[in-house]
Amino acid sequence: MTQERRGAGITLMVGSGLSNQIGASVGALAFPVLGPVGVVAVRQWVAAVVLLGAGRPRLRGFGAAQWRPVLGLAVAYAAMNLTLYAAIDRIGLGLAVTLEFLGPLAVALATSRHRRGVLCALAASAAVVVLVRPRPSTDYAGIALGLTAAVCWACYILLNRTVGRRLPGLEGSAAAAAVSGALYLPVGVVVLWRSEPSAVAVLCALGAGVLSSAVPLLADLLALRRVPAHFFGIFMSVNPVFAALIGLVVLGQHLDPWSWAAIAVIVGANAVAAGRGPGRRAPFRAAADRP
Repeated sequence: MTQERRGAGITLMVGSGLSNQIGASVGALAFPVLGPVGVVAVRQWVAAVVLLGAGRPRLRGFGAAQWRPVLGLAVAYAAMNLTLYAAIDRIGLGLAVTLEFLGPLAVALATSRHRRGVLCALAASAAVVVLVRPRPSTDYAGIALGLTAAVCWACYILLNRTVGRRLPGLEGSAAAAAVSGALYLPVGVVVLWRSEPSAVAVLCALGAGVLSSAVPLLADLLALRRVPAHFFGIFMSVNPVFAALIGLVVLGQHLDPWSWAAIAVIVGANAVAAGRGPGRRAPFRAAADRP
């Protein structure tokens, strides 16, 4: 890996992470009008269009063995983004994204055979206790939604790997995105009809779809051609930090010093858990793991 390719890969990964979290914050600006469900519906439609164009799935060639994990993937994808955005609405971008990252961390630790996996699990557990510690302002429903998003992301990763073994390229992920987008058609149309959204709200929702789906997908695919998969996995761990900073700058969401420390510990645990050798598959290998 030359210095130029590595530098380009890092630039792409930084751009991907910032775009993803800026997209989430832009989507949050439309919550008062569309609510999390409306914003997620628009984002799912954008993701479906982007992935269908990139993956070009041959749906007629899918058999039952392919459709079963694809449908599971679609449900996990739909639930993952809905619970994440609902959590963002209640507890803020930084905390919601940090809790969601426990999903891929759990997958990484479950497949780890090293002693460091136990240490990462203990550190992350202690950090979670700090993040969800009882306070007068604690929103337990929001925390539950963030943890549910983590479970959905873990399921999404595992299902995506199964789909990847049974279908070539992005075909499986594209099909799942299309099904997920179709699932949101009824509720999305109803929300848009009843809320009578302004042009600004619709643009914010579309911006969330483009910035959180289209841009990261392209940037991650290009980055993975320039850096090893395990390096990509380690770098992805900075997303909770990006989320907390963007939540502060864009949405004015402040975190106390203990929460910042807990986020740092979880980011560190993610980085260590993802830091496998180049010959082993990292838990965050492909952009399709998180469209």
